[in-house]
Amino acid sequence: MLWAARPTADADEAADRSALAAHPAWGRLKRDVTELRAMQVKDGSVPDAEQHARARELVHAMSLALDELAPALPHDEDYLTAVGKDLLRWSDAGFGVPDFLDSLMAFHPQRQRVDGLPHLVLFPMYTQNGSTDRRIEAVLLQVRWPDVVAQLEAEQFSNALFVPVTFLDFTAGYDTNSAVLFPETVAVREVPPFTWGAIFADREAARFRRVVRAAADTTRLALPPDAARLLADQRLAEETFVLWDLVHDRTHMRGDLPFDPFMIKQRMPFFLYSLEELRCDLTAFRAAVRLEADGVPHARYVQYAILFDRIFRFPVTGTRVRNYDGLGGQLLFAWLHQHHVLHWTDTRLTIDWPQVPGAVIALAEQIEQLYWRSIDRPKTAHWLAAYALVSGTVTPHPASAWARGDLPLDGPPKGLTDAVLDDEFPLSMFYEALARKIGDVVASTSGITA
Repeated sequence: MLWAARPTADADEAADRSALAAHPAWGRLKRDVTELRAMQVKDGSVPDAEQHARARELVHAMSLALDELAPALPHDEDYLTAVGKDLLRWSDAGFGVPDFLDSLMAFHPQRQRVDGLPHLVLFPMYTQNGSTDRRIEAVLLQVRWPDVVAQLEAEQFSNALFVPVTFLDFTAGYDTNSAVLFPETVAVREVPPFTWGAIFADREAARFRRVVRAAADTTRLALPPDAARLLADQRLAEETFVLWDLVHDRTHMRGDLPFDPFMIKQRMPFFLYSLEELRCDLTAFRAAVRLEADGVPHARYVQYAILFDRIFRFPVTGTRVRNYDGLGGQLLFAWLHQHHVLHWTDTRLTIDWPQVPGAVIALAEQIEQLYWRSIDRPKTAHWLAAYALVSGTVTPHPASAWARGDLPLDGPPKGLTDAVLDDEFPLSMFYEALARKIGDVVASTSGITA
């Protein structure tokens, strides 16, 4: 295997990055951000005038810390200068709703995708899968850009906006399940064009390894040797997730789409988001099958990562309120089971590994056919067809109006969305039992990085 010759990280560079996280100025910045966060309310403002004097002291101290850290981050000079100005402007204006548009527009991590390149990010923002409050966050991170991924992005999977990263340190908003840094979460006065999106590969890899290991032990699934290696090697798992995320992210804007199904902010039944996220994952899976045939060593690991994360972690993570990622995992599991590729017999899970690629690709083709037909269908007809696809494999709730066909078809689409139950497709008995068995393990991954 080519992995045996994989180069290790440069020791001097690793030491430099560790030194940045241990820098006294970072420690002070993190402490001051934490204190200031406690003064903020949901919209990011500090409404209590009695706290403004202390808040101004904190902002001044944060600006000094940024100046002290800037020499270690020369590639972020323009951004760090701008964020210091945004902090002071917010302070001078009386700590109303923050506006960090100028500094956001100065931050361009996508322009230097160099493996190990560090960044310091400071924004008032909310964190997906964390808090919906826009509070100040400070994050030290580094770019994760393996050579093999860089080559594939340049030659086959162009995605200039995608920035895979790993944590060095972070404030409380990221001591959560959040594994993304998106510019649209930042508090700004107007919505700008978004030119990058960052995903924390170390958090994705670490929680995948912990949860899947527990699920495999619980279900007594015999793992192939290469799958076992993926669960044992954090670095390998990070590189695997970077490749998966690269293909997934670009797929949202590619293919026969029902007019941009995911990126336009619109309210629609959550199972449509399930299909869109699953479509992107299955596209990455199909690409990985092809890349494996081409001799790309990461490709087999990407297939394992998509399969295991989808069928083990997604369905038992989060609440059952419109859990569209969970439903995508339920759909994949049920599809494989009903096509006799996955078996739950004698309280043991077995998988016919040679049959997996064909079965997964067959599901991908079903979703692609749904999308291809959608351009000729009214919205309501597309929604009904999507429901038929999902409910043909995953059993709906017995009380479902959608399952009964008792829908307000003569009114606006809002009525159809309102008729979807929060848990339209409840967990199967298998997943109810699995959730009880590994629920504590899933909960333990909040804030994990390795």
